[in-house]
Amino acid sequence: MKPIQIAIDGPAGAGKSTVAKRLAKKLKYCYIDTGAMYRALTLKAIKKKHDLNSNECIKTLLSNTEITIKNIRSENHIYLDNKDVTYEIRQPEISNNVSNIAKIPEVRDYMLTLQRQMANCGKVVMEGRDIGTVVLPEADIKFFLTASLEARAHRRFLELEKKGYSVDIDSIAQEIAIRDKIDTKRQSAPLLKADDAIEIDTSNYDIDEAVEVLITEIKKRLD
Repeated sequence: MKPIQIAIDGPAGAGKSTVAKRLAKKLKYCYIDTGAMYRALTLKAIKKKHDLNSNECIKTLLSNTEITIKNIRSENHIYLDNKDVTYEIRQPEISNNVSNIAKIPEVRDYMLTLQRQMANCGKVVMEGRDIGTVVLPEADIKFFLTASLEARAHRRFLELEKKGYSVDIDSIAQEIAIRDKIDTKRQSAPLLKADDAIEIDTSNYDIDEAVEVLITEIKKRLD
């Protein structure tokens, strides 16, 4: 199969990260989780006690921040100012605040430059919320993964419970709904399905089934 760029978009909890990671591993492609980059900046803003609702504060913080992604043993590791924060950025506090950081136009412009540089290798599976529409509009194949709010809340509940967090599924559903609203209504690069993207509802799929659906669609497109 010729080297191609695969873009995967969708809302929180639709399974993007896990599916994209598994797909990249099967294809032996580079996997890039763009959401992790926004999470890293959010982590720094929280640690520095910056006002998360102040665009000026976040823009100043960004000017003194270095964010990189390294592939270590087929796994993405996100580095914030040369420190590995791969696991730290998955805390619920980060998830609940990242959309506010990601909606700032200057932040998205900064990340856009980095993400396009990372995609230059060609053989890439990149996932996020604006990959098919903004970051890689010429991607060879685009997917838009979605799922019901109930399914997404249930997945996030199990994920957090497994990590030892005490969580309430109704609160998680409410937080996801808020993130959806912020992501779809923001002025800069809102969450949208690209016109040429293949939409897949993952509500009733497990990870392996979802990956197989994507692989089938990829083969059809390439044939």
